Order: sequence, then C-alpha cells, then structure tokens
Amino acid sequence: MRQHSGIGVLDKAVGVLHTIAESPCALAELCDRTGLPRATAHRLAVGLERHRLLARDDEGRWQLGPAITELAAHIDDPLLAAGAVVLPQLRETTGESVQLYRREGTTRVCVAALEPPAGLRDTVPVGARLPMTAGSGAKVLLAYSDTATQQAVLPAAKFSEHALAEVRRRGWAQSVAEREPGVASVSAPVRDANGQVIAAISVSGPIDRMGRRPGARWAADLLAAAEALTERL
Repeated sequence: MRQHSGIGVLDKAVGVLHTIAESPCALAELCDRTGLPRATAHRLAVGLERHRLLARDDEGRWQLGPAITELAAHIDDPLLAAGAVVLPQLRETTGESVQLYRREGTTRVCVAALEPPAGLRDTVPVGARLPMTAGSGAKVLLAYSDTATQQAVLPAAKFSEHALAEVRRRGWAQSVAEREPGVASVSAPVRDANGQVIAAISVSGPIDRMGRRPGARWAADLLAAAEALTERL
C-alpha cells in the first residue's frame, strides 16, 4: 500500500503514475483504476504529460514518459554528475543559459540545462530534441560525428562542411540567429577519457547580450568548462 504525504494533489498525481506504470491506459480506464473523477484524472494526466512524466502511445493511451528515465539517469550518469558541478559555475560566469547536448542519430538531445535567474533567456528544456541542422551545439556534435551522419544532415543544414572543419580547427563553434531568431550561442566538445567527443556544452542567450561574435566573448570560458567536464569523467 502506498503512503500518503498529506498533500492531496501530489498523492493523486503519484497514484496516477503508479497506475499507468502497471500498464498503459486511456482516460476511462484511468478513472476506473484510480477512482478519480474524470476531470481530475484528465487534469493530472495532462499535467504529467506536459512535464514528460507521461506520454501517449500509438493508441492514445498514457504510458510512462521519457522524463522518468532521464531523472533516473542522473543517479549513475557520469556526464550528468559532472554537469551538476560545472554548469552552475558556467552560468554564474556568463549570466546566460547553459546546456549539455548529446547526439542521438541525426538529432541532439538536451540532457542538462540551467537558466539565469532573471532577464531574457534561451530556454531549452531537458529532454528537448533539436535538429542537427542549426546551432552551435549541432555544429560541434556533427563536426566530430561519423561520415554517414554528416552526409545525412549537411544537405539540410544552415552551415557547410567548411564550417565543421573550422570547428575542428579552433575547438568551438558559434551561431547567430541560426536555431532561433534573436538567439546566439557558443558550444564546445566534451570528451571522455579516451578523447572521444560524447557531448557538447553550450552557452546561449539574446544576441543583444551575446553579440554577433559570441565566441570572442565566451569561447575561452566555455573551453575551460568543457575541460573541467572532461577531467571529471
């Protein structure tokens, strides 16, 4: 029997998660199994879905969402453990949004992110999947990816193969209004103990603050943060 915290909405939400963890279900079945009124069950399930704790399968039933796995991964993922130390320092130094991205096929996934406490920001939620066709993080990950992945992405990319060679030459990438209008970013590769690029660390924010040559301002700090991550891996 599950314990109750005394916080009604929290206990109901946890009950919904446990119920759906047992087997996926649509709204009517969720109401039957939890005993919740239809409006309450729907509101909680949609809210949990918004936070990616639930997702819909091909038949429209709720099932556990990707955020469950992502949260669990923080327990034993060396990259995320290192990021928990390094990202706050980088955010404090730059005053901008900071992210960690991993490549999955021809997309990149935000696995960690921190936002500045105030002002305009470039919000990229953890778990967000972004195309590899634009942005400094995409350039970094693509520059060190295999030839097949590069050939699949470059025809639709907002940058050229020459830009990837430039990333490899100087060790970082920048972008201005590539991924989002009004947003600039700088990214650097994160390497494992064998020297393989496993992630990209990024700083992003409004062009008005970052400037049109964001690398000139933040590349050195970003490279130091990437090195700190590598040392902790």
